[in-house]
Amino acid sequence: MKKILGKVLVLGGTGFVGRHVCEKLTRQNIRITVPTRRRRNAQYVQSLPMLDVLEVNIHDPVALAALVAGHDAVVNLIAILHGDEAAFERAHVEFPKKLAAACQQAGVKRLVHVSALGASLDAPSMYQRSKARGEAVLQAAGLDLTIFRPSVIFGADDKFLNLFAKLQKVFPVMPLAGAATKFQPVWVEDVAQAVVSSLTTQSKLANPVIEACGPDVFTLKELVQLSAISAGINRGRGRPVLALPPFLGKLQAMAMRLLPGEPLISQDNLDSMKVDNVGSGKLPNLQTLGITPSSLAAIVPSYLGNRNELRQQLAFRKTAGRF
Repeated sequence: MKKILGKVLVLGGTGFVGRHVCEKLTRQNIRITVPTRRRRNAQYVQSLPMLDVLEVNIHDPVALAALVAGHDAVVNLIAILHGDEAAFERAHVEFPKKLAAACQQAGVKRLVHVSALGASLDAPSMYQRSKARGEAVLQAAGLDLTIFRPSVIFGADDKFLNLFAKLQKVFPVMPLAGAATKFQPVWVEDVAQAVVSSLTTQSKLANPVIEACGPDVFTLKELVQLSAISAGINRGRGRPVLALPPFLGKLQAMAMRLLPGEPLISQDNLDSMKVDNVGSGKLPNLQTLGITPSSLAAIVPSYLGNRNELRQQLAFRKTAGRF
């Protein structure tokens, strides 16, 4: 059954997933509010119809409460990938607390929250543990809540496969920590569609937590190789991938911290990769929402390029069971 929504607040609407969520919501003729600290950060969404950009500090409880008021539902995509314990606590736990209070104050019951696959109180990384604490805060708030836990998300403007492809255009060899860790990559369009579907249709799921994963499982090494093959690097052969043992991976992460800007990989990222990032099979998934997740092989060549070479490599993978 279709739900009638007049206005949705999208927190994190200027980000990678948020931009796709906003686009799909506007196609449903739903009015959207996207807050941002700086209006220039909203350049990708501000031209969408029925979308209002507001400059707001969402971490200010008073401003957040005023922002939530008047909306039928809220989508929370606020997250960070790098930081210390305090930074993760602020973004993934303290902010959900403020958001839950703002929703209760404004009488807004419906909330869709995007968490992460591997979120657990006993997970090896600060990121994963903070995501679990944030989920617990929202589940205790008495809201009409849906939580999505995606694996690594890929898409035309991702900072994952695109990054690996760019690095291999420069370096003749790819040293790689966590090379054997398994992932179940999911297309950003499928995640965005799941968020929108959960808002616009009546759901009778007993468990509010949904795992958002693609149809295929890859090791990190395989994903790095596929990014290069698909981009046609080294005549479609990619670069040799050198799997680093844990102690060298730790040294690599330490070196990355010394470089300016956001690190490519941190020790906490390495901690996350101590466990595979794949669906448990015990929770609802995208198929539960009527979404058939797209394969990486069908999408990645459209933005990295070398479609035929990737198809050949994936066919070999299925035959041989490895790269």
